[in-house]
Amino acid sequence: MLEEAQLLDQDYEDGSNRTWATQVTVDGLTYATSLFWQPLQNTEDPVAEVSEAAEGIMEGADLFCIKQGKAPQFGICASQQGYKSGANVGAIPVATALGGQSSFVAVFKVQEGWWYICVRNDIILSDGDMVFLKEEDAKNQFMSMLAVPDWGKKIAPKEWEIEGTEDIDVTSLINKGNRAKLQKIKALRGTKLFMVIGVSAVVGIWLLSTIIDSIFLAPPKKPMIAPIKPKVVKPIEKIPEIKPWEKVKDPSQVMTKCYDYIAAISQIMPPGWKIGDITCNAGSASTSWTREIGRIAWIDEALDKSGIKFGAKAVSDDGNSVNVSVPLDQVATVASRPTYNSVQLKMTLNDLFQSINQPVALSDSSFTSAQSNIYRSVKFKFSSVNNPVVWRDLLTKFSGLEITMIKYTKDGNKWDYEGAIYVL
Repeated sequence: MLEEAQLLDQDYEDGSNRTWATQVTVDGLTYATSLFWQPLQNTEDPVAEVSEAAEGIMEGADLFCIKQGKAPQFGICASQQGYKSGANVGAIPVATALGGQSSFVAVFKVQEGWWYICVRNDIILSDGDMVFLKEEDAKNQFMSMLAVPDWGKKIAPKEWEIEGTEDIDVTSLINKGNRAKLQKIKALRGTKLFMVIGVSAVVGIWLLSTIIDSIFLAPPKKPMIAPIKPKVVKPIEKIPEIKPWEKVKDPSQVMTKCYDYIAAISQIMPPGWKIGDITCNAGSASTSWTREIGRIAWIDEALDKSGIKFGAKAVSDDGNSVNVSVPLDQVATVASRPTYNSVQLKMTLNDLFQSINQPVALSDSSFTSAQSNIYRSVKFKFSSVNNPVVWRDLLTKFSGLEITMIKYTKDGNKWDYEGAIYVL
């Protein structure tokens, strides 16, 4: 059953095969879309905040825009994806035109595809500005957000025939809202520009006065004394941070080796002893046996004759339990860059597991690195009667995958899986 399950097409693909667009054309004008949106704390000087987000959240971003209002925000994007400095931004006029509604979810049919915009409590969601090239993708995204209550307005194409929605012309909205354009993140603006001009002027005056003094007011030359050569101290080079998805343990190898080791350990059945759950990760597999009517000598002999090289073995003081661990053979480290954002990944995973009638628990997770970069992932957890070899080919289709735990319960023949998938 699992082997026949099909994954959805990836929402992000490189080049011309990607499933989203970077702009829309409305009433003859082009607007930049599909930006990544974040709340703005410092409206007086947003440059530092925007630059930090571009370096830590969306690598390669070099353009931004500002949305003013009750909940200021900034949107960022990368020129390498087709965005241009000075381009009009589409989400801001639509969001401000519907400013009377603090929360709305909308899909507009445009020339390039289906434009999805989602605003919650006056904030454009981080992935709430997306032009889908496929109608099915846009409709799935819209329907998933309808599960959230208390929308002030729900906008969708009339032909979708979704109860409680209305069809509004995006042209009328975009002509009523506030305007904004994309700017270069590294460009100098406002106060900083005047400071640079001022400093340059001072330096110029000083240089001119120095030249005049050296020509007309220079004192008689004195014997030249060679100065002591200053000690050159090399600056400490900042080592680029290795991102977590650039050093994950190969999930395919982890699942294969865990299955092999668990299968081997589960065959050790000394008389009078009952085996417990067998747990495995990228480093080792471990389990324990509990005595029922057996003896220590019997399990000791069974372990010696198993042919397995145990890394550790511990016997309880009362002699009624034995714990062992087995180090896994070396697992390769691989780089596996994420391709989904959090909302898209959870929607894809839920749809996949629903298609095979398999319950799964998902949750958002994040951590801050030593260099203050924030990395996000979606954790998953589920139980199944199918072993890791069956699940291997299905799960490893997700880039950024990390398997953290596999547990086998012999009573009931049940497998528990835990892991995480890094997101953009």
